[in-house]
Amino acid sequence: MSEYREEDVVVLGRFTATYGVQGWIKVYSYTEPMENILTYTPWLVRKNGVWTELKRIGGKKHGKGLIARLDGIDAPEKARVFTNEEIAVPKKVLPDLKPGEYYWSQLENLLVYTESGELLGRVDHLMETGANDVLVVKGTKESIDREERLLPWLPDQVVKEIDLDSGIMRVDWDPEF
Repeated sequence: MSEYREEDVVVLGRFTATYGVQGWIKVYSYTEPMENILTYTPWLVRKNGVWTELKRIGGKKHGKGLIARLDGIDAPEKARVFTNEEIAVPKKVLPDLKPGEYYWSQLENLLVYTESGELLGRVDHLMETGANDVLVVKGTKESIDREERLLPWLPDQVVKEIDLDSGIMRVDWDPEF
């Protein structure tokens, strides 16, 4: 079983709850469309702080979500240990992105500055809403305040620049909002 470093993986979803009596488990996918998570192998789960491989032997859409079956997991009690665990894949198995496209994991932890240079905080996570995705920016010790801000993911309108190498995002945003 291979082990992976944190910087070599991308989180694509998480296990949420057991399903049925044969050891299936519900999957919440961050991919678009959600079924894409089923196309990547291997799946990785963090055990004792280290990402290790899981062998998936089944997976399918079920109702409004997804369910998966893992090798060696044949009862709800065995599947339950994975509840609320993140599902990651090695970065190397993901397709290359076009310029201006980003994986959510690349945006998390970026420092967010206004165009005038004020530090608003750090991207904590992203969330989907009906209209557009939203950046959840949490204040840091160094930022102008400790407020949490919800910024719409609107490239060219709100998000003006992303520099992954320096870990910085520049936005057109009023800090008072």
